[in-house]
Amino acid sequence: MYKIVKKRPLHDTVTLMEVLAPRIAKKAQPGQFIILRIDENGERIPLTIAGYDRENGTVQIIFQKVGTTTNRLDSLNEGDFLLDFAGPLGRPSEFDEYTGKKVCVIGGGLGIAIAYPQAKALHAIGADVDIIVGFRNTSLFILVDELQSACNNLYIMTDDGSNGHKGFTTTALEEQINSGVKYDLVVAIGPLPMMRAVCNLTKQHGIKTIVSMNPIMIDGTGMCGGCRLTVNGETKFACVDGPDFDGHLVDFDEAIQRSRMFKPEEGASFERHKCRLTGGDA
Repeated sequence: MYKIVKKRPLHDTVTLMEVLAPRIAKKAQPGQFIILRIDENGERIPLTIAGYDRENGTVQIIFQKVGTTTNRLDSLNEGDFLLDFAGPLGRPSEFDEYTGKKVCVIGGGLGIAIAYPQAKALHAIGADVDIIVGFRNTSLFILVDELQSACNNLYIMTDDGSNGHKGFTTTALEEQINSGVKYDLVVAIGPLPMMRAVCNLTKQHGIKTIVSMNPIMIDGTGMCGGCRLTVNGETKFACVDGPDFDGHLVDFDEAIQRSRMFKPEEGASFERHKCRLTGGDA
């Protein structure tokens, strides 16, 4: 059993939790993830390790309430327990060669929670880090202070321009490139269409680009095959070969198609969950 020691809403649909998991905290590295299960009847879901405190033995996760399990997870409070909290899983991000180099970390949607530890790790080794993040509007801003502390320059874009900077993350990236900024690496994390758009842009300019892939995942050890991707024409498994991959080699069209495979089942599960909460028929 794993105790929830901290819970903090970041806004109406996004929650930060810290879980007491000393063994995971001891070994966790940026880019890795955990798989949790709320109880014996719950499904297994992967969540990126958003932070860790080795001294206190805690692991930080950030999740968005989008389906049955994440809504059930959000119903728990400090002092409650999770049945399973397995990790650290996946290969850590490899950034050592970018000490002193110019790097841009891009986050969109909940990918911002993953972009933060990546940027923090790069900043800590002495990289010159720009962060570009995108939100639909200012009411959805999260982790702004944390992001600011992990970079040299922070650029925040909004779909509606409510913060005075209207456009997508690619808009800001293209502006920086066109202004003469020479990036040695771009790290893009977020919705698949956003990562694909970033990779299409950086490929034109010959900038190495790493993406963090989070496809359908069940066991997290490479046995189920649910998280398979096509990278450079070869089948890879995000849980053991990733989650970081060369974005210019990922088949995004296939990944997007597979990500939509279980949308009807996910919707039906959430409707049953809402019925149970309201006392209606399951």
